[in-house]
Amino acid sequence: MIESRGTGDKQASYRGRARGIVAACAMALALAAASPGAHAVDVDAGDYTALPDGTNLAIVYYQHATRDALFADGDKVDVDAGLDSNVGILRGVHYMDVGGYIVDPQFLLPFGRLEAKDDLSALGDADGMGDLILAATVWLVNDPKDSTYFGITPFLFLPTGDYDKKDALNLGENRWKFALQAGYITQIAPKLLLDVVADVTVYGDNDDFGPTGAKLEQDPSIQLQGFLRYQMSDTWDLRAGISHTTGGKTQVDGVSQNDRLQTTKVSVGTGVFVTPTVQFIANYGRDVDVRQGFREDNRLNLRLLKVF
Repeated sequence: MIESRGTGDKQASYRGRARGIVAACAMALALAAASPGAHAVDVDAGDYTALPDGTNLAIVYYQHATRDALFADGDKVDVDAGLDSNVGILRGVHYMDVGGYIVDPQFLLPFGRLEAKDDLSALGDADGMGDLILAATVWLVNDPKDSTYFGITPFLFLPTGDYDKKDALNLGENRWKFALQAGYITQIAPKLLLDVVADVTVYGDNDDFGPTGAKLEQDPSIQLQGFLRYQMSDTWDLRAGISHTTGGKTQVDGVSQNDRLQTTKVSVGTGVFVTPTVQFIANYGRDVDVRQGFREDNRLNLRLLKVF
């Protein structure tokens, strides 16, 4: 009987901890598509290619992701932790010349649905709009002849999305965020391109977190991304990528949650211009190492881009 009660207490502890982790992680799930991502600012290979002054882009993203496990301090929590997301992003980009540099002011508007499953099904679901994102890349290196580019992008996340402290799952985060990202592209061999991207994200406070309206604080997080693209033709490429995110430990009412992120994910995909002004990208990926939070076992990203 003592052993049985101890096992039950341990299970209850795991479940209580799982609910806390779910609440902390779910705020970012609306940004789980290729660009931006769950914990930082995901990109697609080729995003740091500068386009001519006056070019406009209209982009639609869709991501379907499933999560089959929850981790705490590198250990798998002993619950069947299912969480699915279907997220879209509307993005508009305008390229312009400012003092001899190409700059691309843009906005990103996420929307979608989250649904908890299995042992977490009691957490319910959420749908609606995510937080509006404003950004603009400045290209310091713009050399189309040698396929070499280097740009810096500030991202500002506005707390405009749907949020209710009583809900465990939310599309909005109820806080400001700022990310600074740098991206570099170069050709390393005939038909082979390398993309390297790094960013740091700093987080404002959520002063209305959870049912008690606690104060959520979060340390900065860092993400590194790398891609290889092989040009099958002038309009078609094959691509593979790897991303690693670290940092982002949270405190609730001043109490550390000991939940520093350390997640590595991989992806493979393809990009093709189906017409001279319409590009389609499809990527499949999954997490390969997770220290804290949900593990994505399947992630499908689709992107449709129109140049005008």
